[in-house]
Amino acid sequence: MAARIVLQKQLHWALLNAKLSTLLTGIRSCSALSYSRSHEEFTSKRVRRKFIDFFKEGYGHRVVPSSSVRPRGDPSLLFVNAGMNQFKPILLGCADPRSEMASYRRVVNSQKCVRAGGKHNDLEDVGKDMYHHTFFEMLGNWSFGDYFKVEACTMAWRLLTEEYGIPAERLYVSYFSGDVANGLPADEETRQIWLSIGVRPDHLLPFGMKDNFWEMGETGPCGPCTEIHYDHVGNRNAASLVNADSPDVVEIWNLVFMQYNREGSGSLRALPQCSVDTGMGLERLVTVLQGKRSNYDTDLFTPLLSAIHQCSKAPAYQGRAGEADAGQVDMAYRVVADHIRTICVCIADGVYPGMTGAELVLRRILRRAVRFSTEVLQAPEGALASLVPTVSHILGDAYPELKTESQRIMDLINQNEAQFLSSLKQGRRVIDRTLSNMDKDSAVFPASVAWSLHRNLGFPLDLIDLMLEERGKMVDKKEMEVLEDEYEKLRFQLEEDDGDRVDQLDLHSLAELQSRGVRHTDDSLKYCYSLGSDGQYVFEPCRASVLALYREGSLVTEVREGQRCGVILDRTCFYAEQGGQAHDQGYFTKDGLQDVLFPVNCVRLAGGHVVHQVTAAETLRTGDQVHLHVDEARRLGCMVKHTATHVLNFALRELLGPCVSQRGSHCTASRLRFDFSVKGSLSVSELQQVEELVQNIIRQNAEVHIEEVPLSRAKQIPGLRTVDEVYPDPVRVVSVAVPISDLLTSNTGGQSSVELCCGTHLLRTGAIGDFVIVSERQMVKGISRIIAVTGDEAKKAREAGQAMQGELESLVVRVGVPSVPSIPATQRLSKEIGLLMNVVDSTPIPQWQRRELQTRLKAMQKSSNTAIRKLEINEANLKAKELLNKHSNKTVLVDLIQTDSISVLMKTVLKLSKSTPDSLVMLFSHLQLSGKLIFACQVPKGSTGGSAIEWALHVCTRLGGNADGSNEVAKGVGNPARVADVTEILHWAEEFAHNKIRNAS
Repeated sequence: MAARIVLQKQLHWALLNAKLSTLLTGIRSCSALSYSRSHEEFTSKRVRRKFIDFFKEGYGHRVVPSSSVRPRGDPSLLFVNAGMNQFKPILLGCADPRSEMASYRRVVNSQKCVRAGGKHNDLEDVGKDMYHHTFFEMLGNWSFGDYFKVEACTMAWRLLTEEYGIPAERLYVSYFSGDVANGLPADEETRQIWLSIGVRPDHLLPFGMKDNFWEMGETGPCGPCTEIHYDHVGNRNAASLVNADSPDVVEIWNLVFMQYNREGSGSLRALPQCSVDTGMGLERLVTVLQGKRSNYDTDLFTPLLSAIHQCSKAPAYQGRAGEADAGQVDMAYRVVADHIRTICVCIADGVYPGMTGAELVLRRILRRAVRFSTEVLQAPEGALASLVPTVSHILGDAYPELKTESQRIMDLINQNEAQFLSSLKQGRRVIDRTLSNMDKDSAVFPASVAWSLHRNLGFPLDLIDLMLEERGKMVDKKEMEVLEDEYEKLRFQLEEDDGDRVDQLDLHSLAELQSRGVRHTDDSLKYCYSLGSDGQYVFEPCRASVLALYREGSLVTEVREGQRCGVILDRTCFYAEQGGQAHDQGYFTKDGLQDVLFPVNCVRLAGGHVVHQVTAAETLRTGDQVHLHVDEARRLGCMVKHTATHVLNFALRELLGPCVSQRGSHCTASRLRFDFSVKGSLSVSELQQVEELVQNIIRQNAEVHIEEVPLSRAKQIPGLRTVDEVYPDPVRVVSVAVPISDLLTSNTGGQSSVELCCGTHLLRTGAIGDFVIVSERQMVKGISRIIAVTGDEAKKAREAGQAMQGELESLVVRVGVPSVPSIPATQRLSKEIGLLMNVVDSTPIPQWQRRELQTRLKAMQKSSNTAIRKLEINEANLKAKELLNKHSNKTVLVDLIQTDSISVLMKTVLKLSKSTPDSLVMLFSHLQLSGKLIFACQVPKGSTGGSAIEWALHVCTRLGGNADGSNEVAKGVGNPARVADVTEILHWAEEFAHNKIRNAS
């Protein structure tokens, strides 16, 4: 047995050496001579292009464009933060087998990445040093079950030393040293490969799990990695500086060999197919090739730094950091240069500044840039947006969306900058007011106020600390952490939804299904329905075989009554959630047990298999025959909403022009949601016109044409709408009114709704019935969200709108009836207006009508409030006049008046104080309904009689209750039952004020 193992190892190394000898031909001829090329040859554009061409032309890699920095269907990420993110479906084995992605074997690209927020967060480090960034480009090559370690290492070494001409003696290579706890041996294979390539033994270094074992997350594909490091200094042995956080020796390329899967239990299991994932930061590579020590000194940043200098009042950038950077001027340059790149790329990819998730992170990045631009660099408002053309010039050739979206990017930056500068003023007032109300001896600023500034006004926490430090105050950090933890817990609870979860097939289960020969689910029957002679939709029945059962992370042969499991069938008529359409629900029945129902709660896709989440009503085994019953009402509701969404998309573009771009959608049986890019909210007129355009297409009862077309041909259809998704090939084309054949043979596109879509649709638009937009609002600057209903729900919304209109007209009539005005009557009318406003705000009615009603109601409310204020002033003047006649020339004026309004009471106090500016005034009123005693007081500024709030609080010690206010004005409420007679409290309040005056003199 031992001899056999030795023989296997010998054969393995013999094959390895043979492969290496083939690949290494010509590599050793590389010398430092090639590095003497002019650094000017390596512009960032040429460096990026050479990387792509090297793998494409030399090694047959497919060039895949960078994905958007907004992750595709991956809620675990805020942003795409690594080159492998868009390839996760392949690595996890769940790529759609009909998609182009499923055919990837060798791939190369330059991926836009953002690391800010979440696990990988470089935001607060940006600007402090010369190499941290929130946005960067990741150059990478991948192998999915094709080549492995030998080829990956050989190609990397050849590219660096031959094509880029980097001297081999400047390069150091690390490899995985093994880990006893995980039962992992040292990666001796990789070490031998590097030695065979020609890496010197003293430049080849072992490291453990922390540095040389890469993991996608807590679970999933992982494996040892080998990293290539560069020594900026040279002519020395810098091995001790590798992985030592030295700015002189930096990692430039990481080659990951995915050969294990981290299980939920924490154990490691060999992958059925090995892959290679490499990543090299363009910014660091360009720094090396251009002979610089700072990323900010390369042509990726120098044009930006120059542009910042031109629009600011700061001295030119000098590349200083730490204590040498007086006033943090150079740090500010780096912050603005980095952040404007991130802002441009994110907005171009549809991530706009907002209040949650990635949008909130971008909002913070933008505001941090604004603060450093305006406060440190003394740049005028608008300077930040003026940098957009420079970013577009630097990156636009690689990422053309930066050029096409430049104007939108500038508009959004200007809008958000103006909003933030306004918030800064408001925030400073909040801080000043809070400090004035604090005990002067207290150094701790309320954490609740600081958190509100940060969360609601977008104040950066470091700015709050700085502003408080200038005033000798600080925030309680522990209390801030508590508030932040509470917020995160609440957010997690709101986002968590277990109801629709399906036990997702893991990588090994997918591989096991493949090894068993379990074919992908035939789900074409979800499209098999027709219109009956009575105009009703008829859905074809479906009988299927149970091919596999998945429960608690593994494939099983049977499940018992009451157990939840994933069921994989040979065929299905159920629709799995995708393309923005909700999944089907329904039930199974088994052959011979038609009365026993197996409820289907949720349906998801996994690597070509449709997984039905079922609760077993009795024992279910692989091989059982089942009958599938879709909830037809739910399905039809989804079909109606999905077709209506396409028509809405078309109507918006028809009305507002090509600037409208879909940013997201979701269709359920009850309503549709559609997100789209637009400068501002739609006007009443635009909302009405959009509804009318949609209703015209409904009235036409236009035919909906659906056909599968090769993806390359489909993309040539004029006016075709697509979103950032991976489409199968062939792809379904959905066209309203115009046959697909006409679209493919003529230029009639753009005159009808035509989209690539995997959803289920109506056969004619008439079945939509009616269409009403019940909500339209800006989610963030530049992106609006429409909520719409159809059919009977639309009819109900119209009827509710008419009812609201009738209520308003009734109020208008009552307001116009001539009568003697009184405060109670006017207040009742104002309350009715407020109640109707609340109903209008919350009831599903046409949004255009809601806007009209809101406008009229706000005007009525304003008029009503003005009338109440005038009546209160008149009443206060009369009462003040009576009191002046009664208490002429008193130093302390305390009395009881009759009013149920704290506002009238306060106004009377203010009127009295204005007439007798040296007097201390306190008035009480006994509320008839509640029995409470309300009071208000005013004390002249600088009075020896103490403060108004002190006076009010002392009254509360006798009455109970509470009071608030300032040194000059205060008010409160108490319980008169605690005193024998109200006159007693009046006497006590007056005596307290007199005592304060006497004691002061």
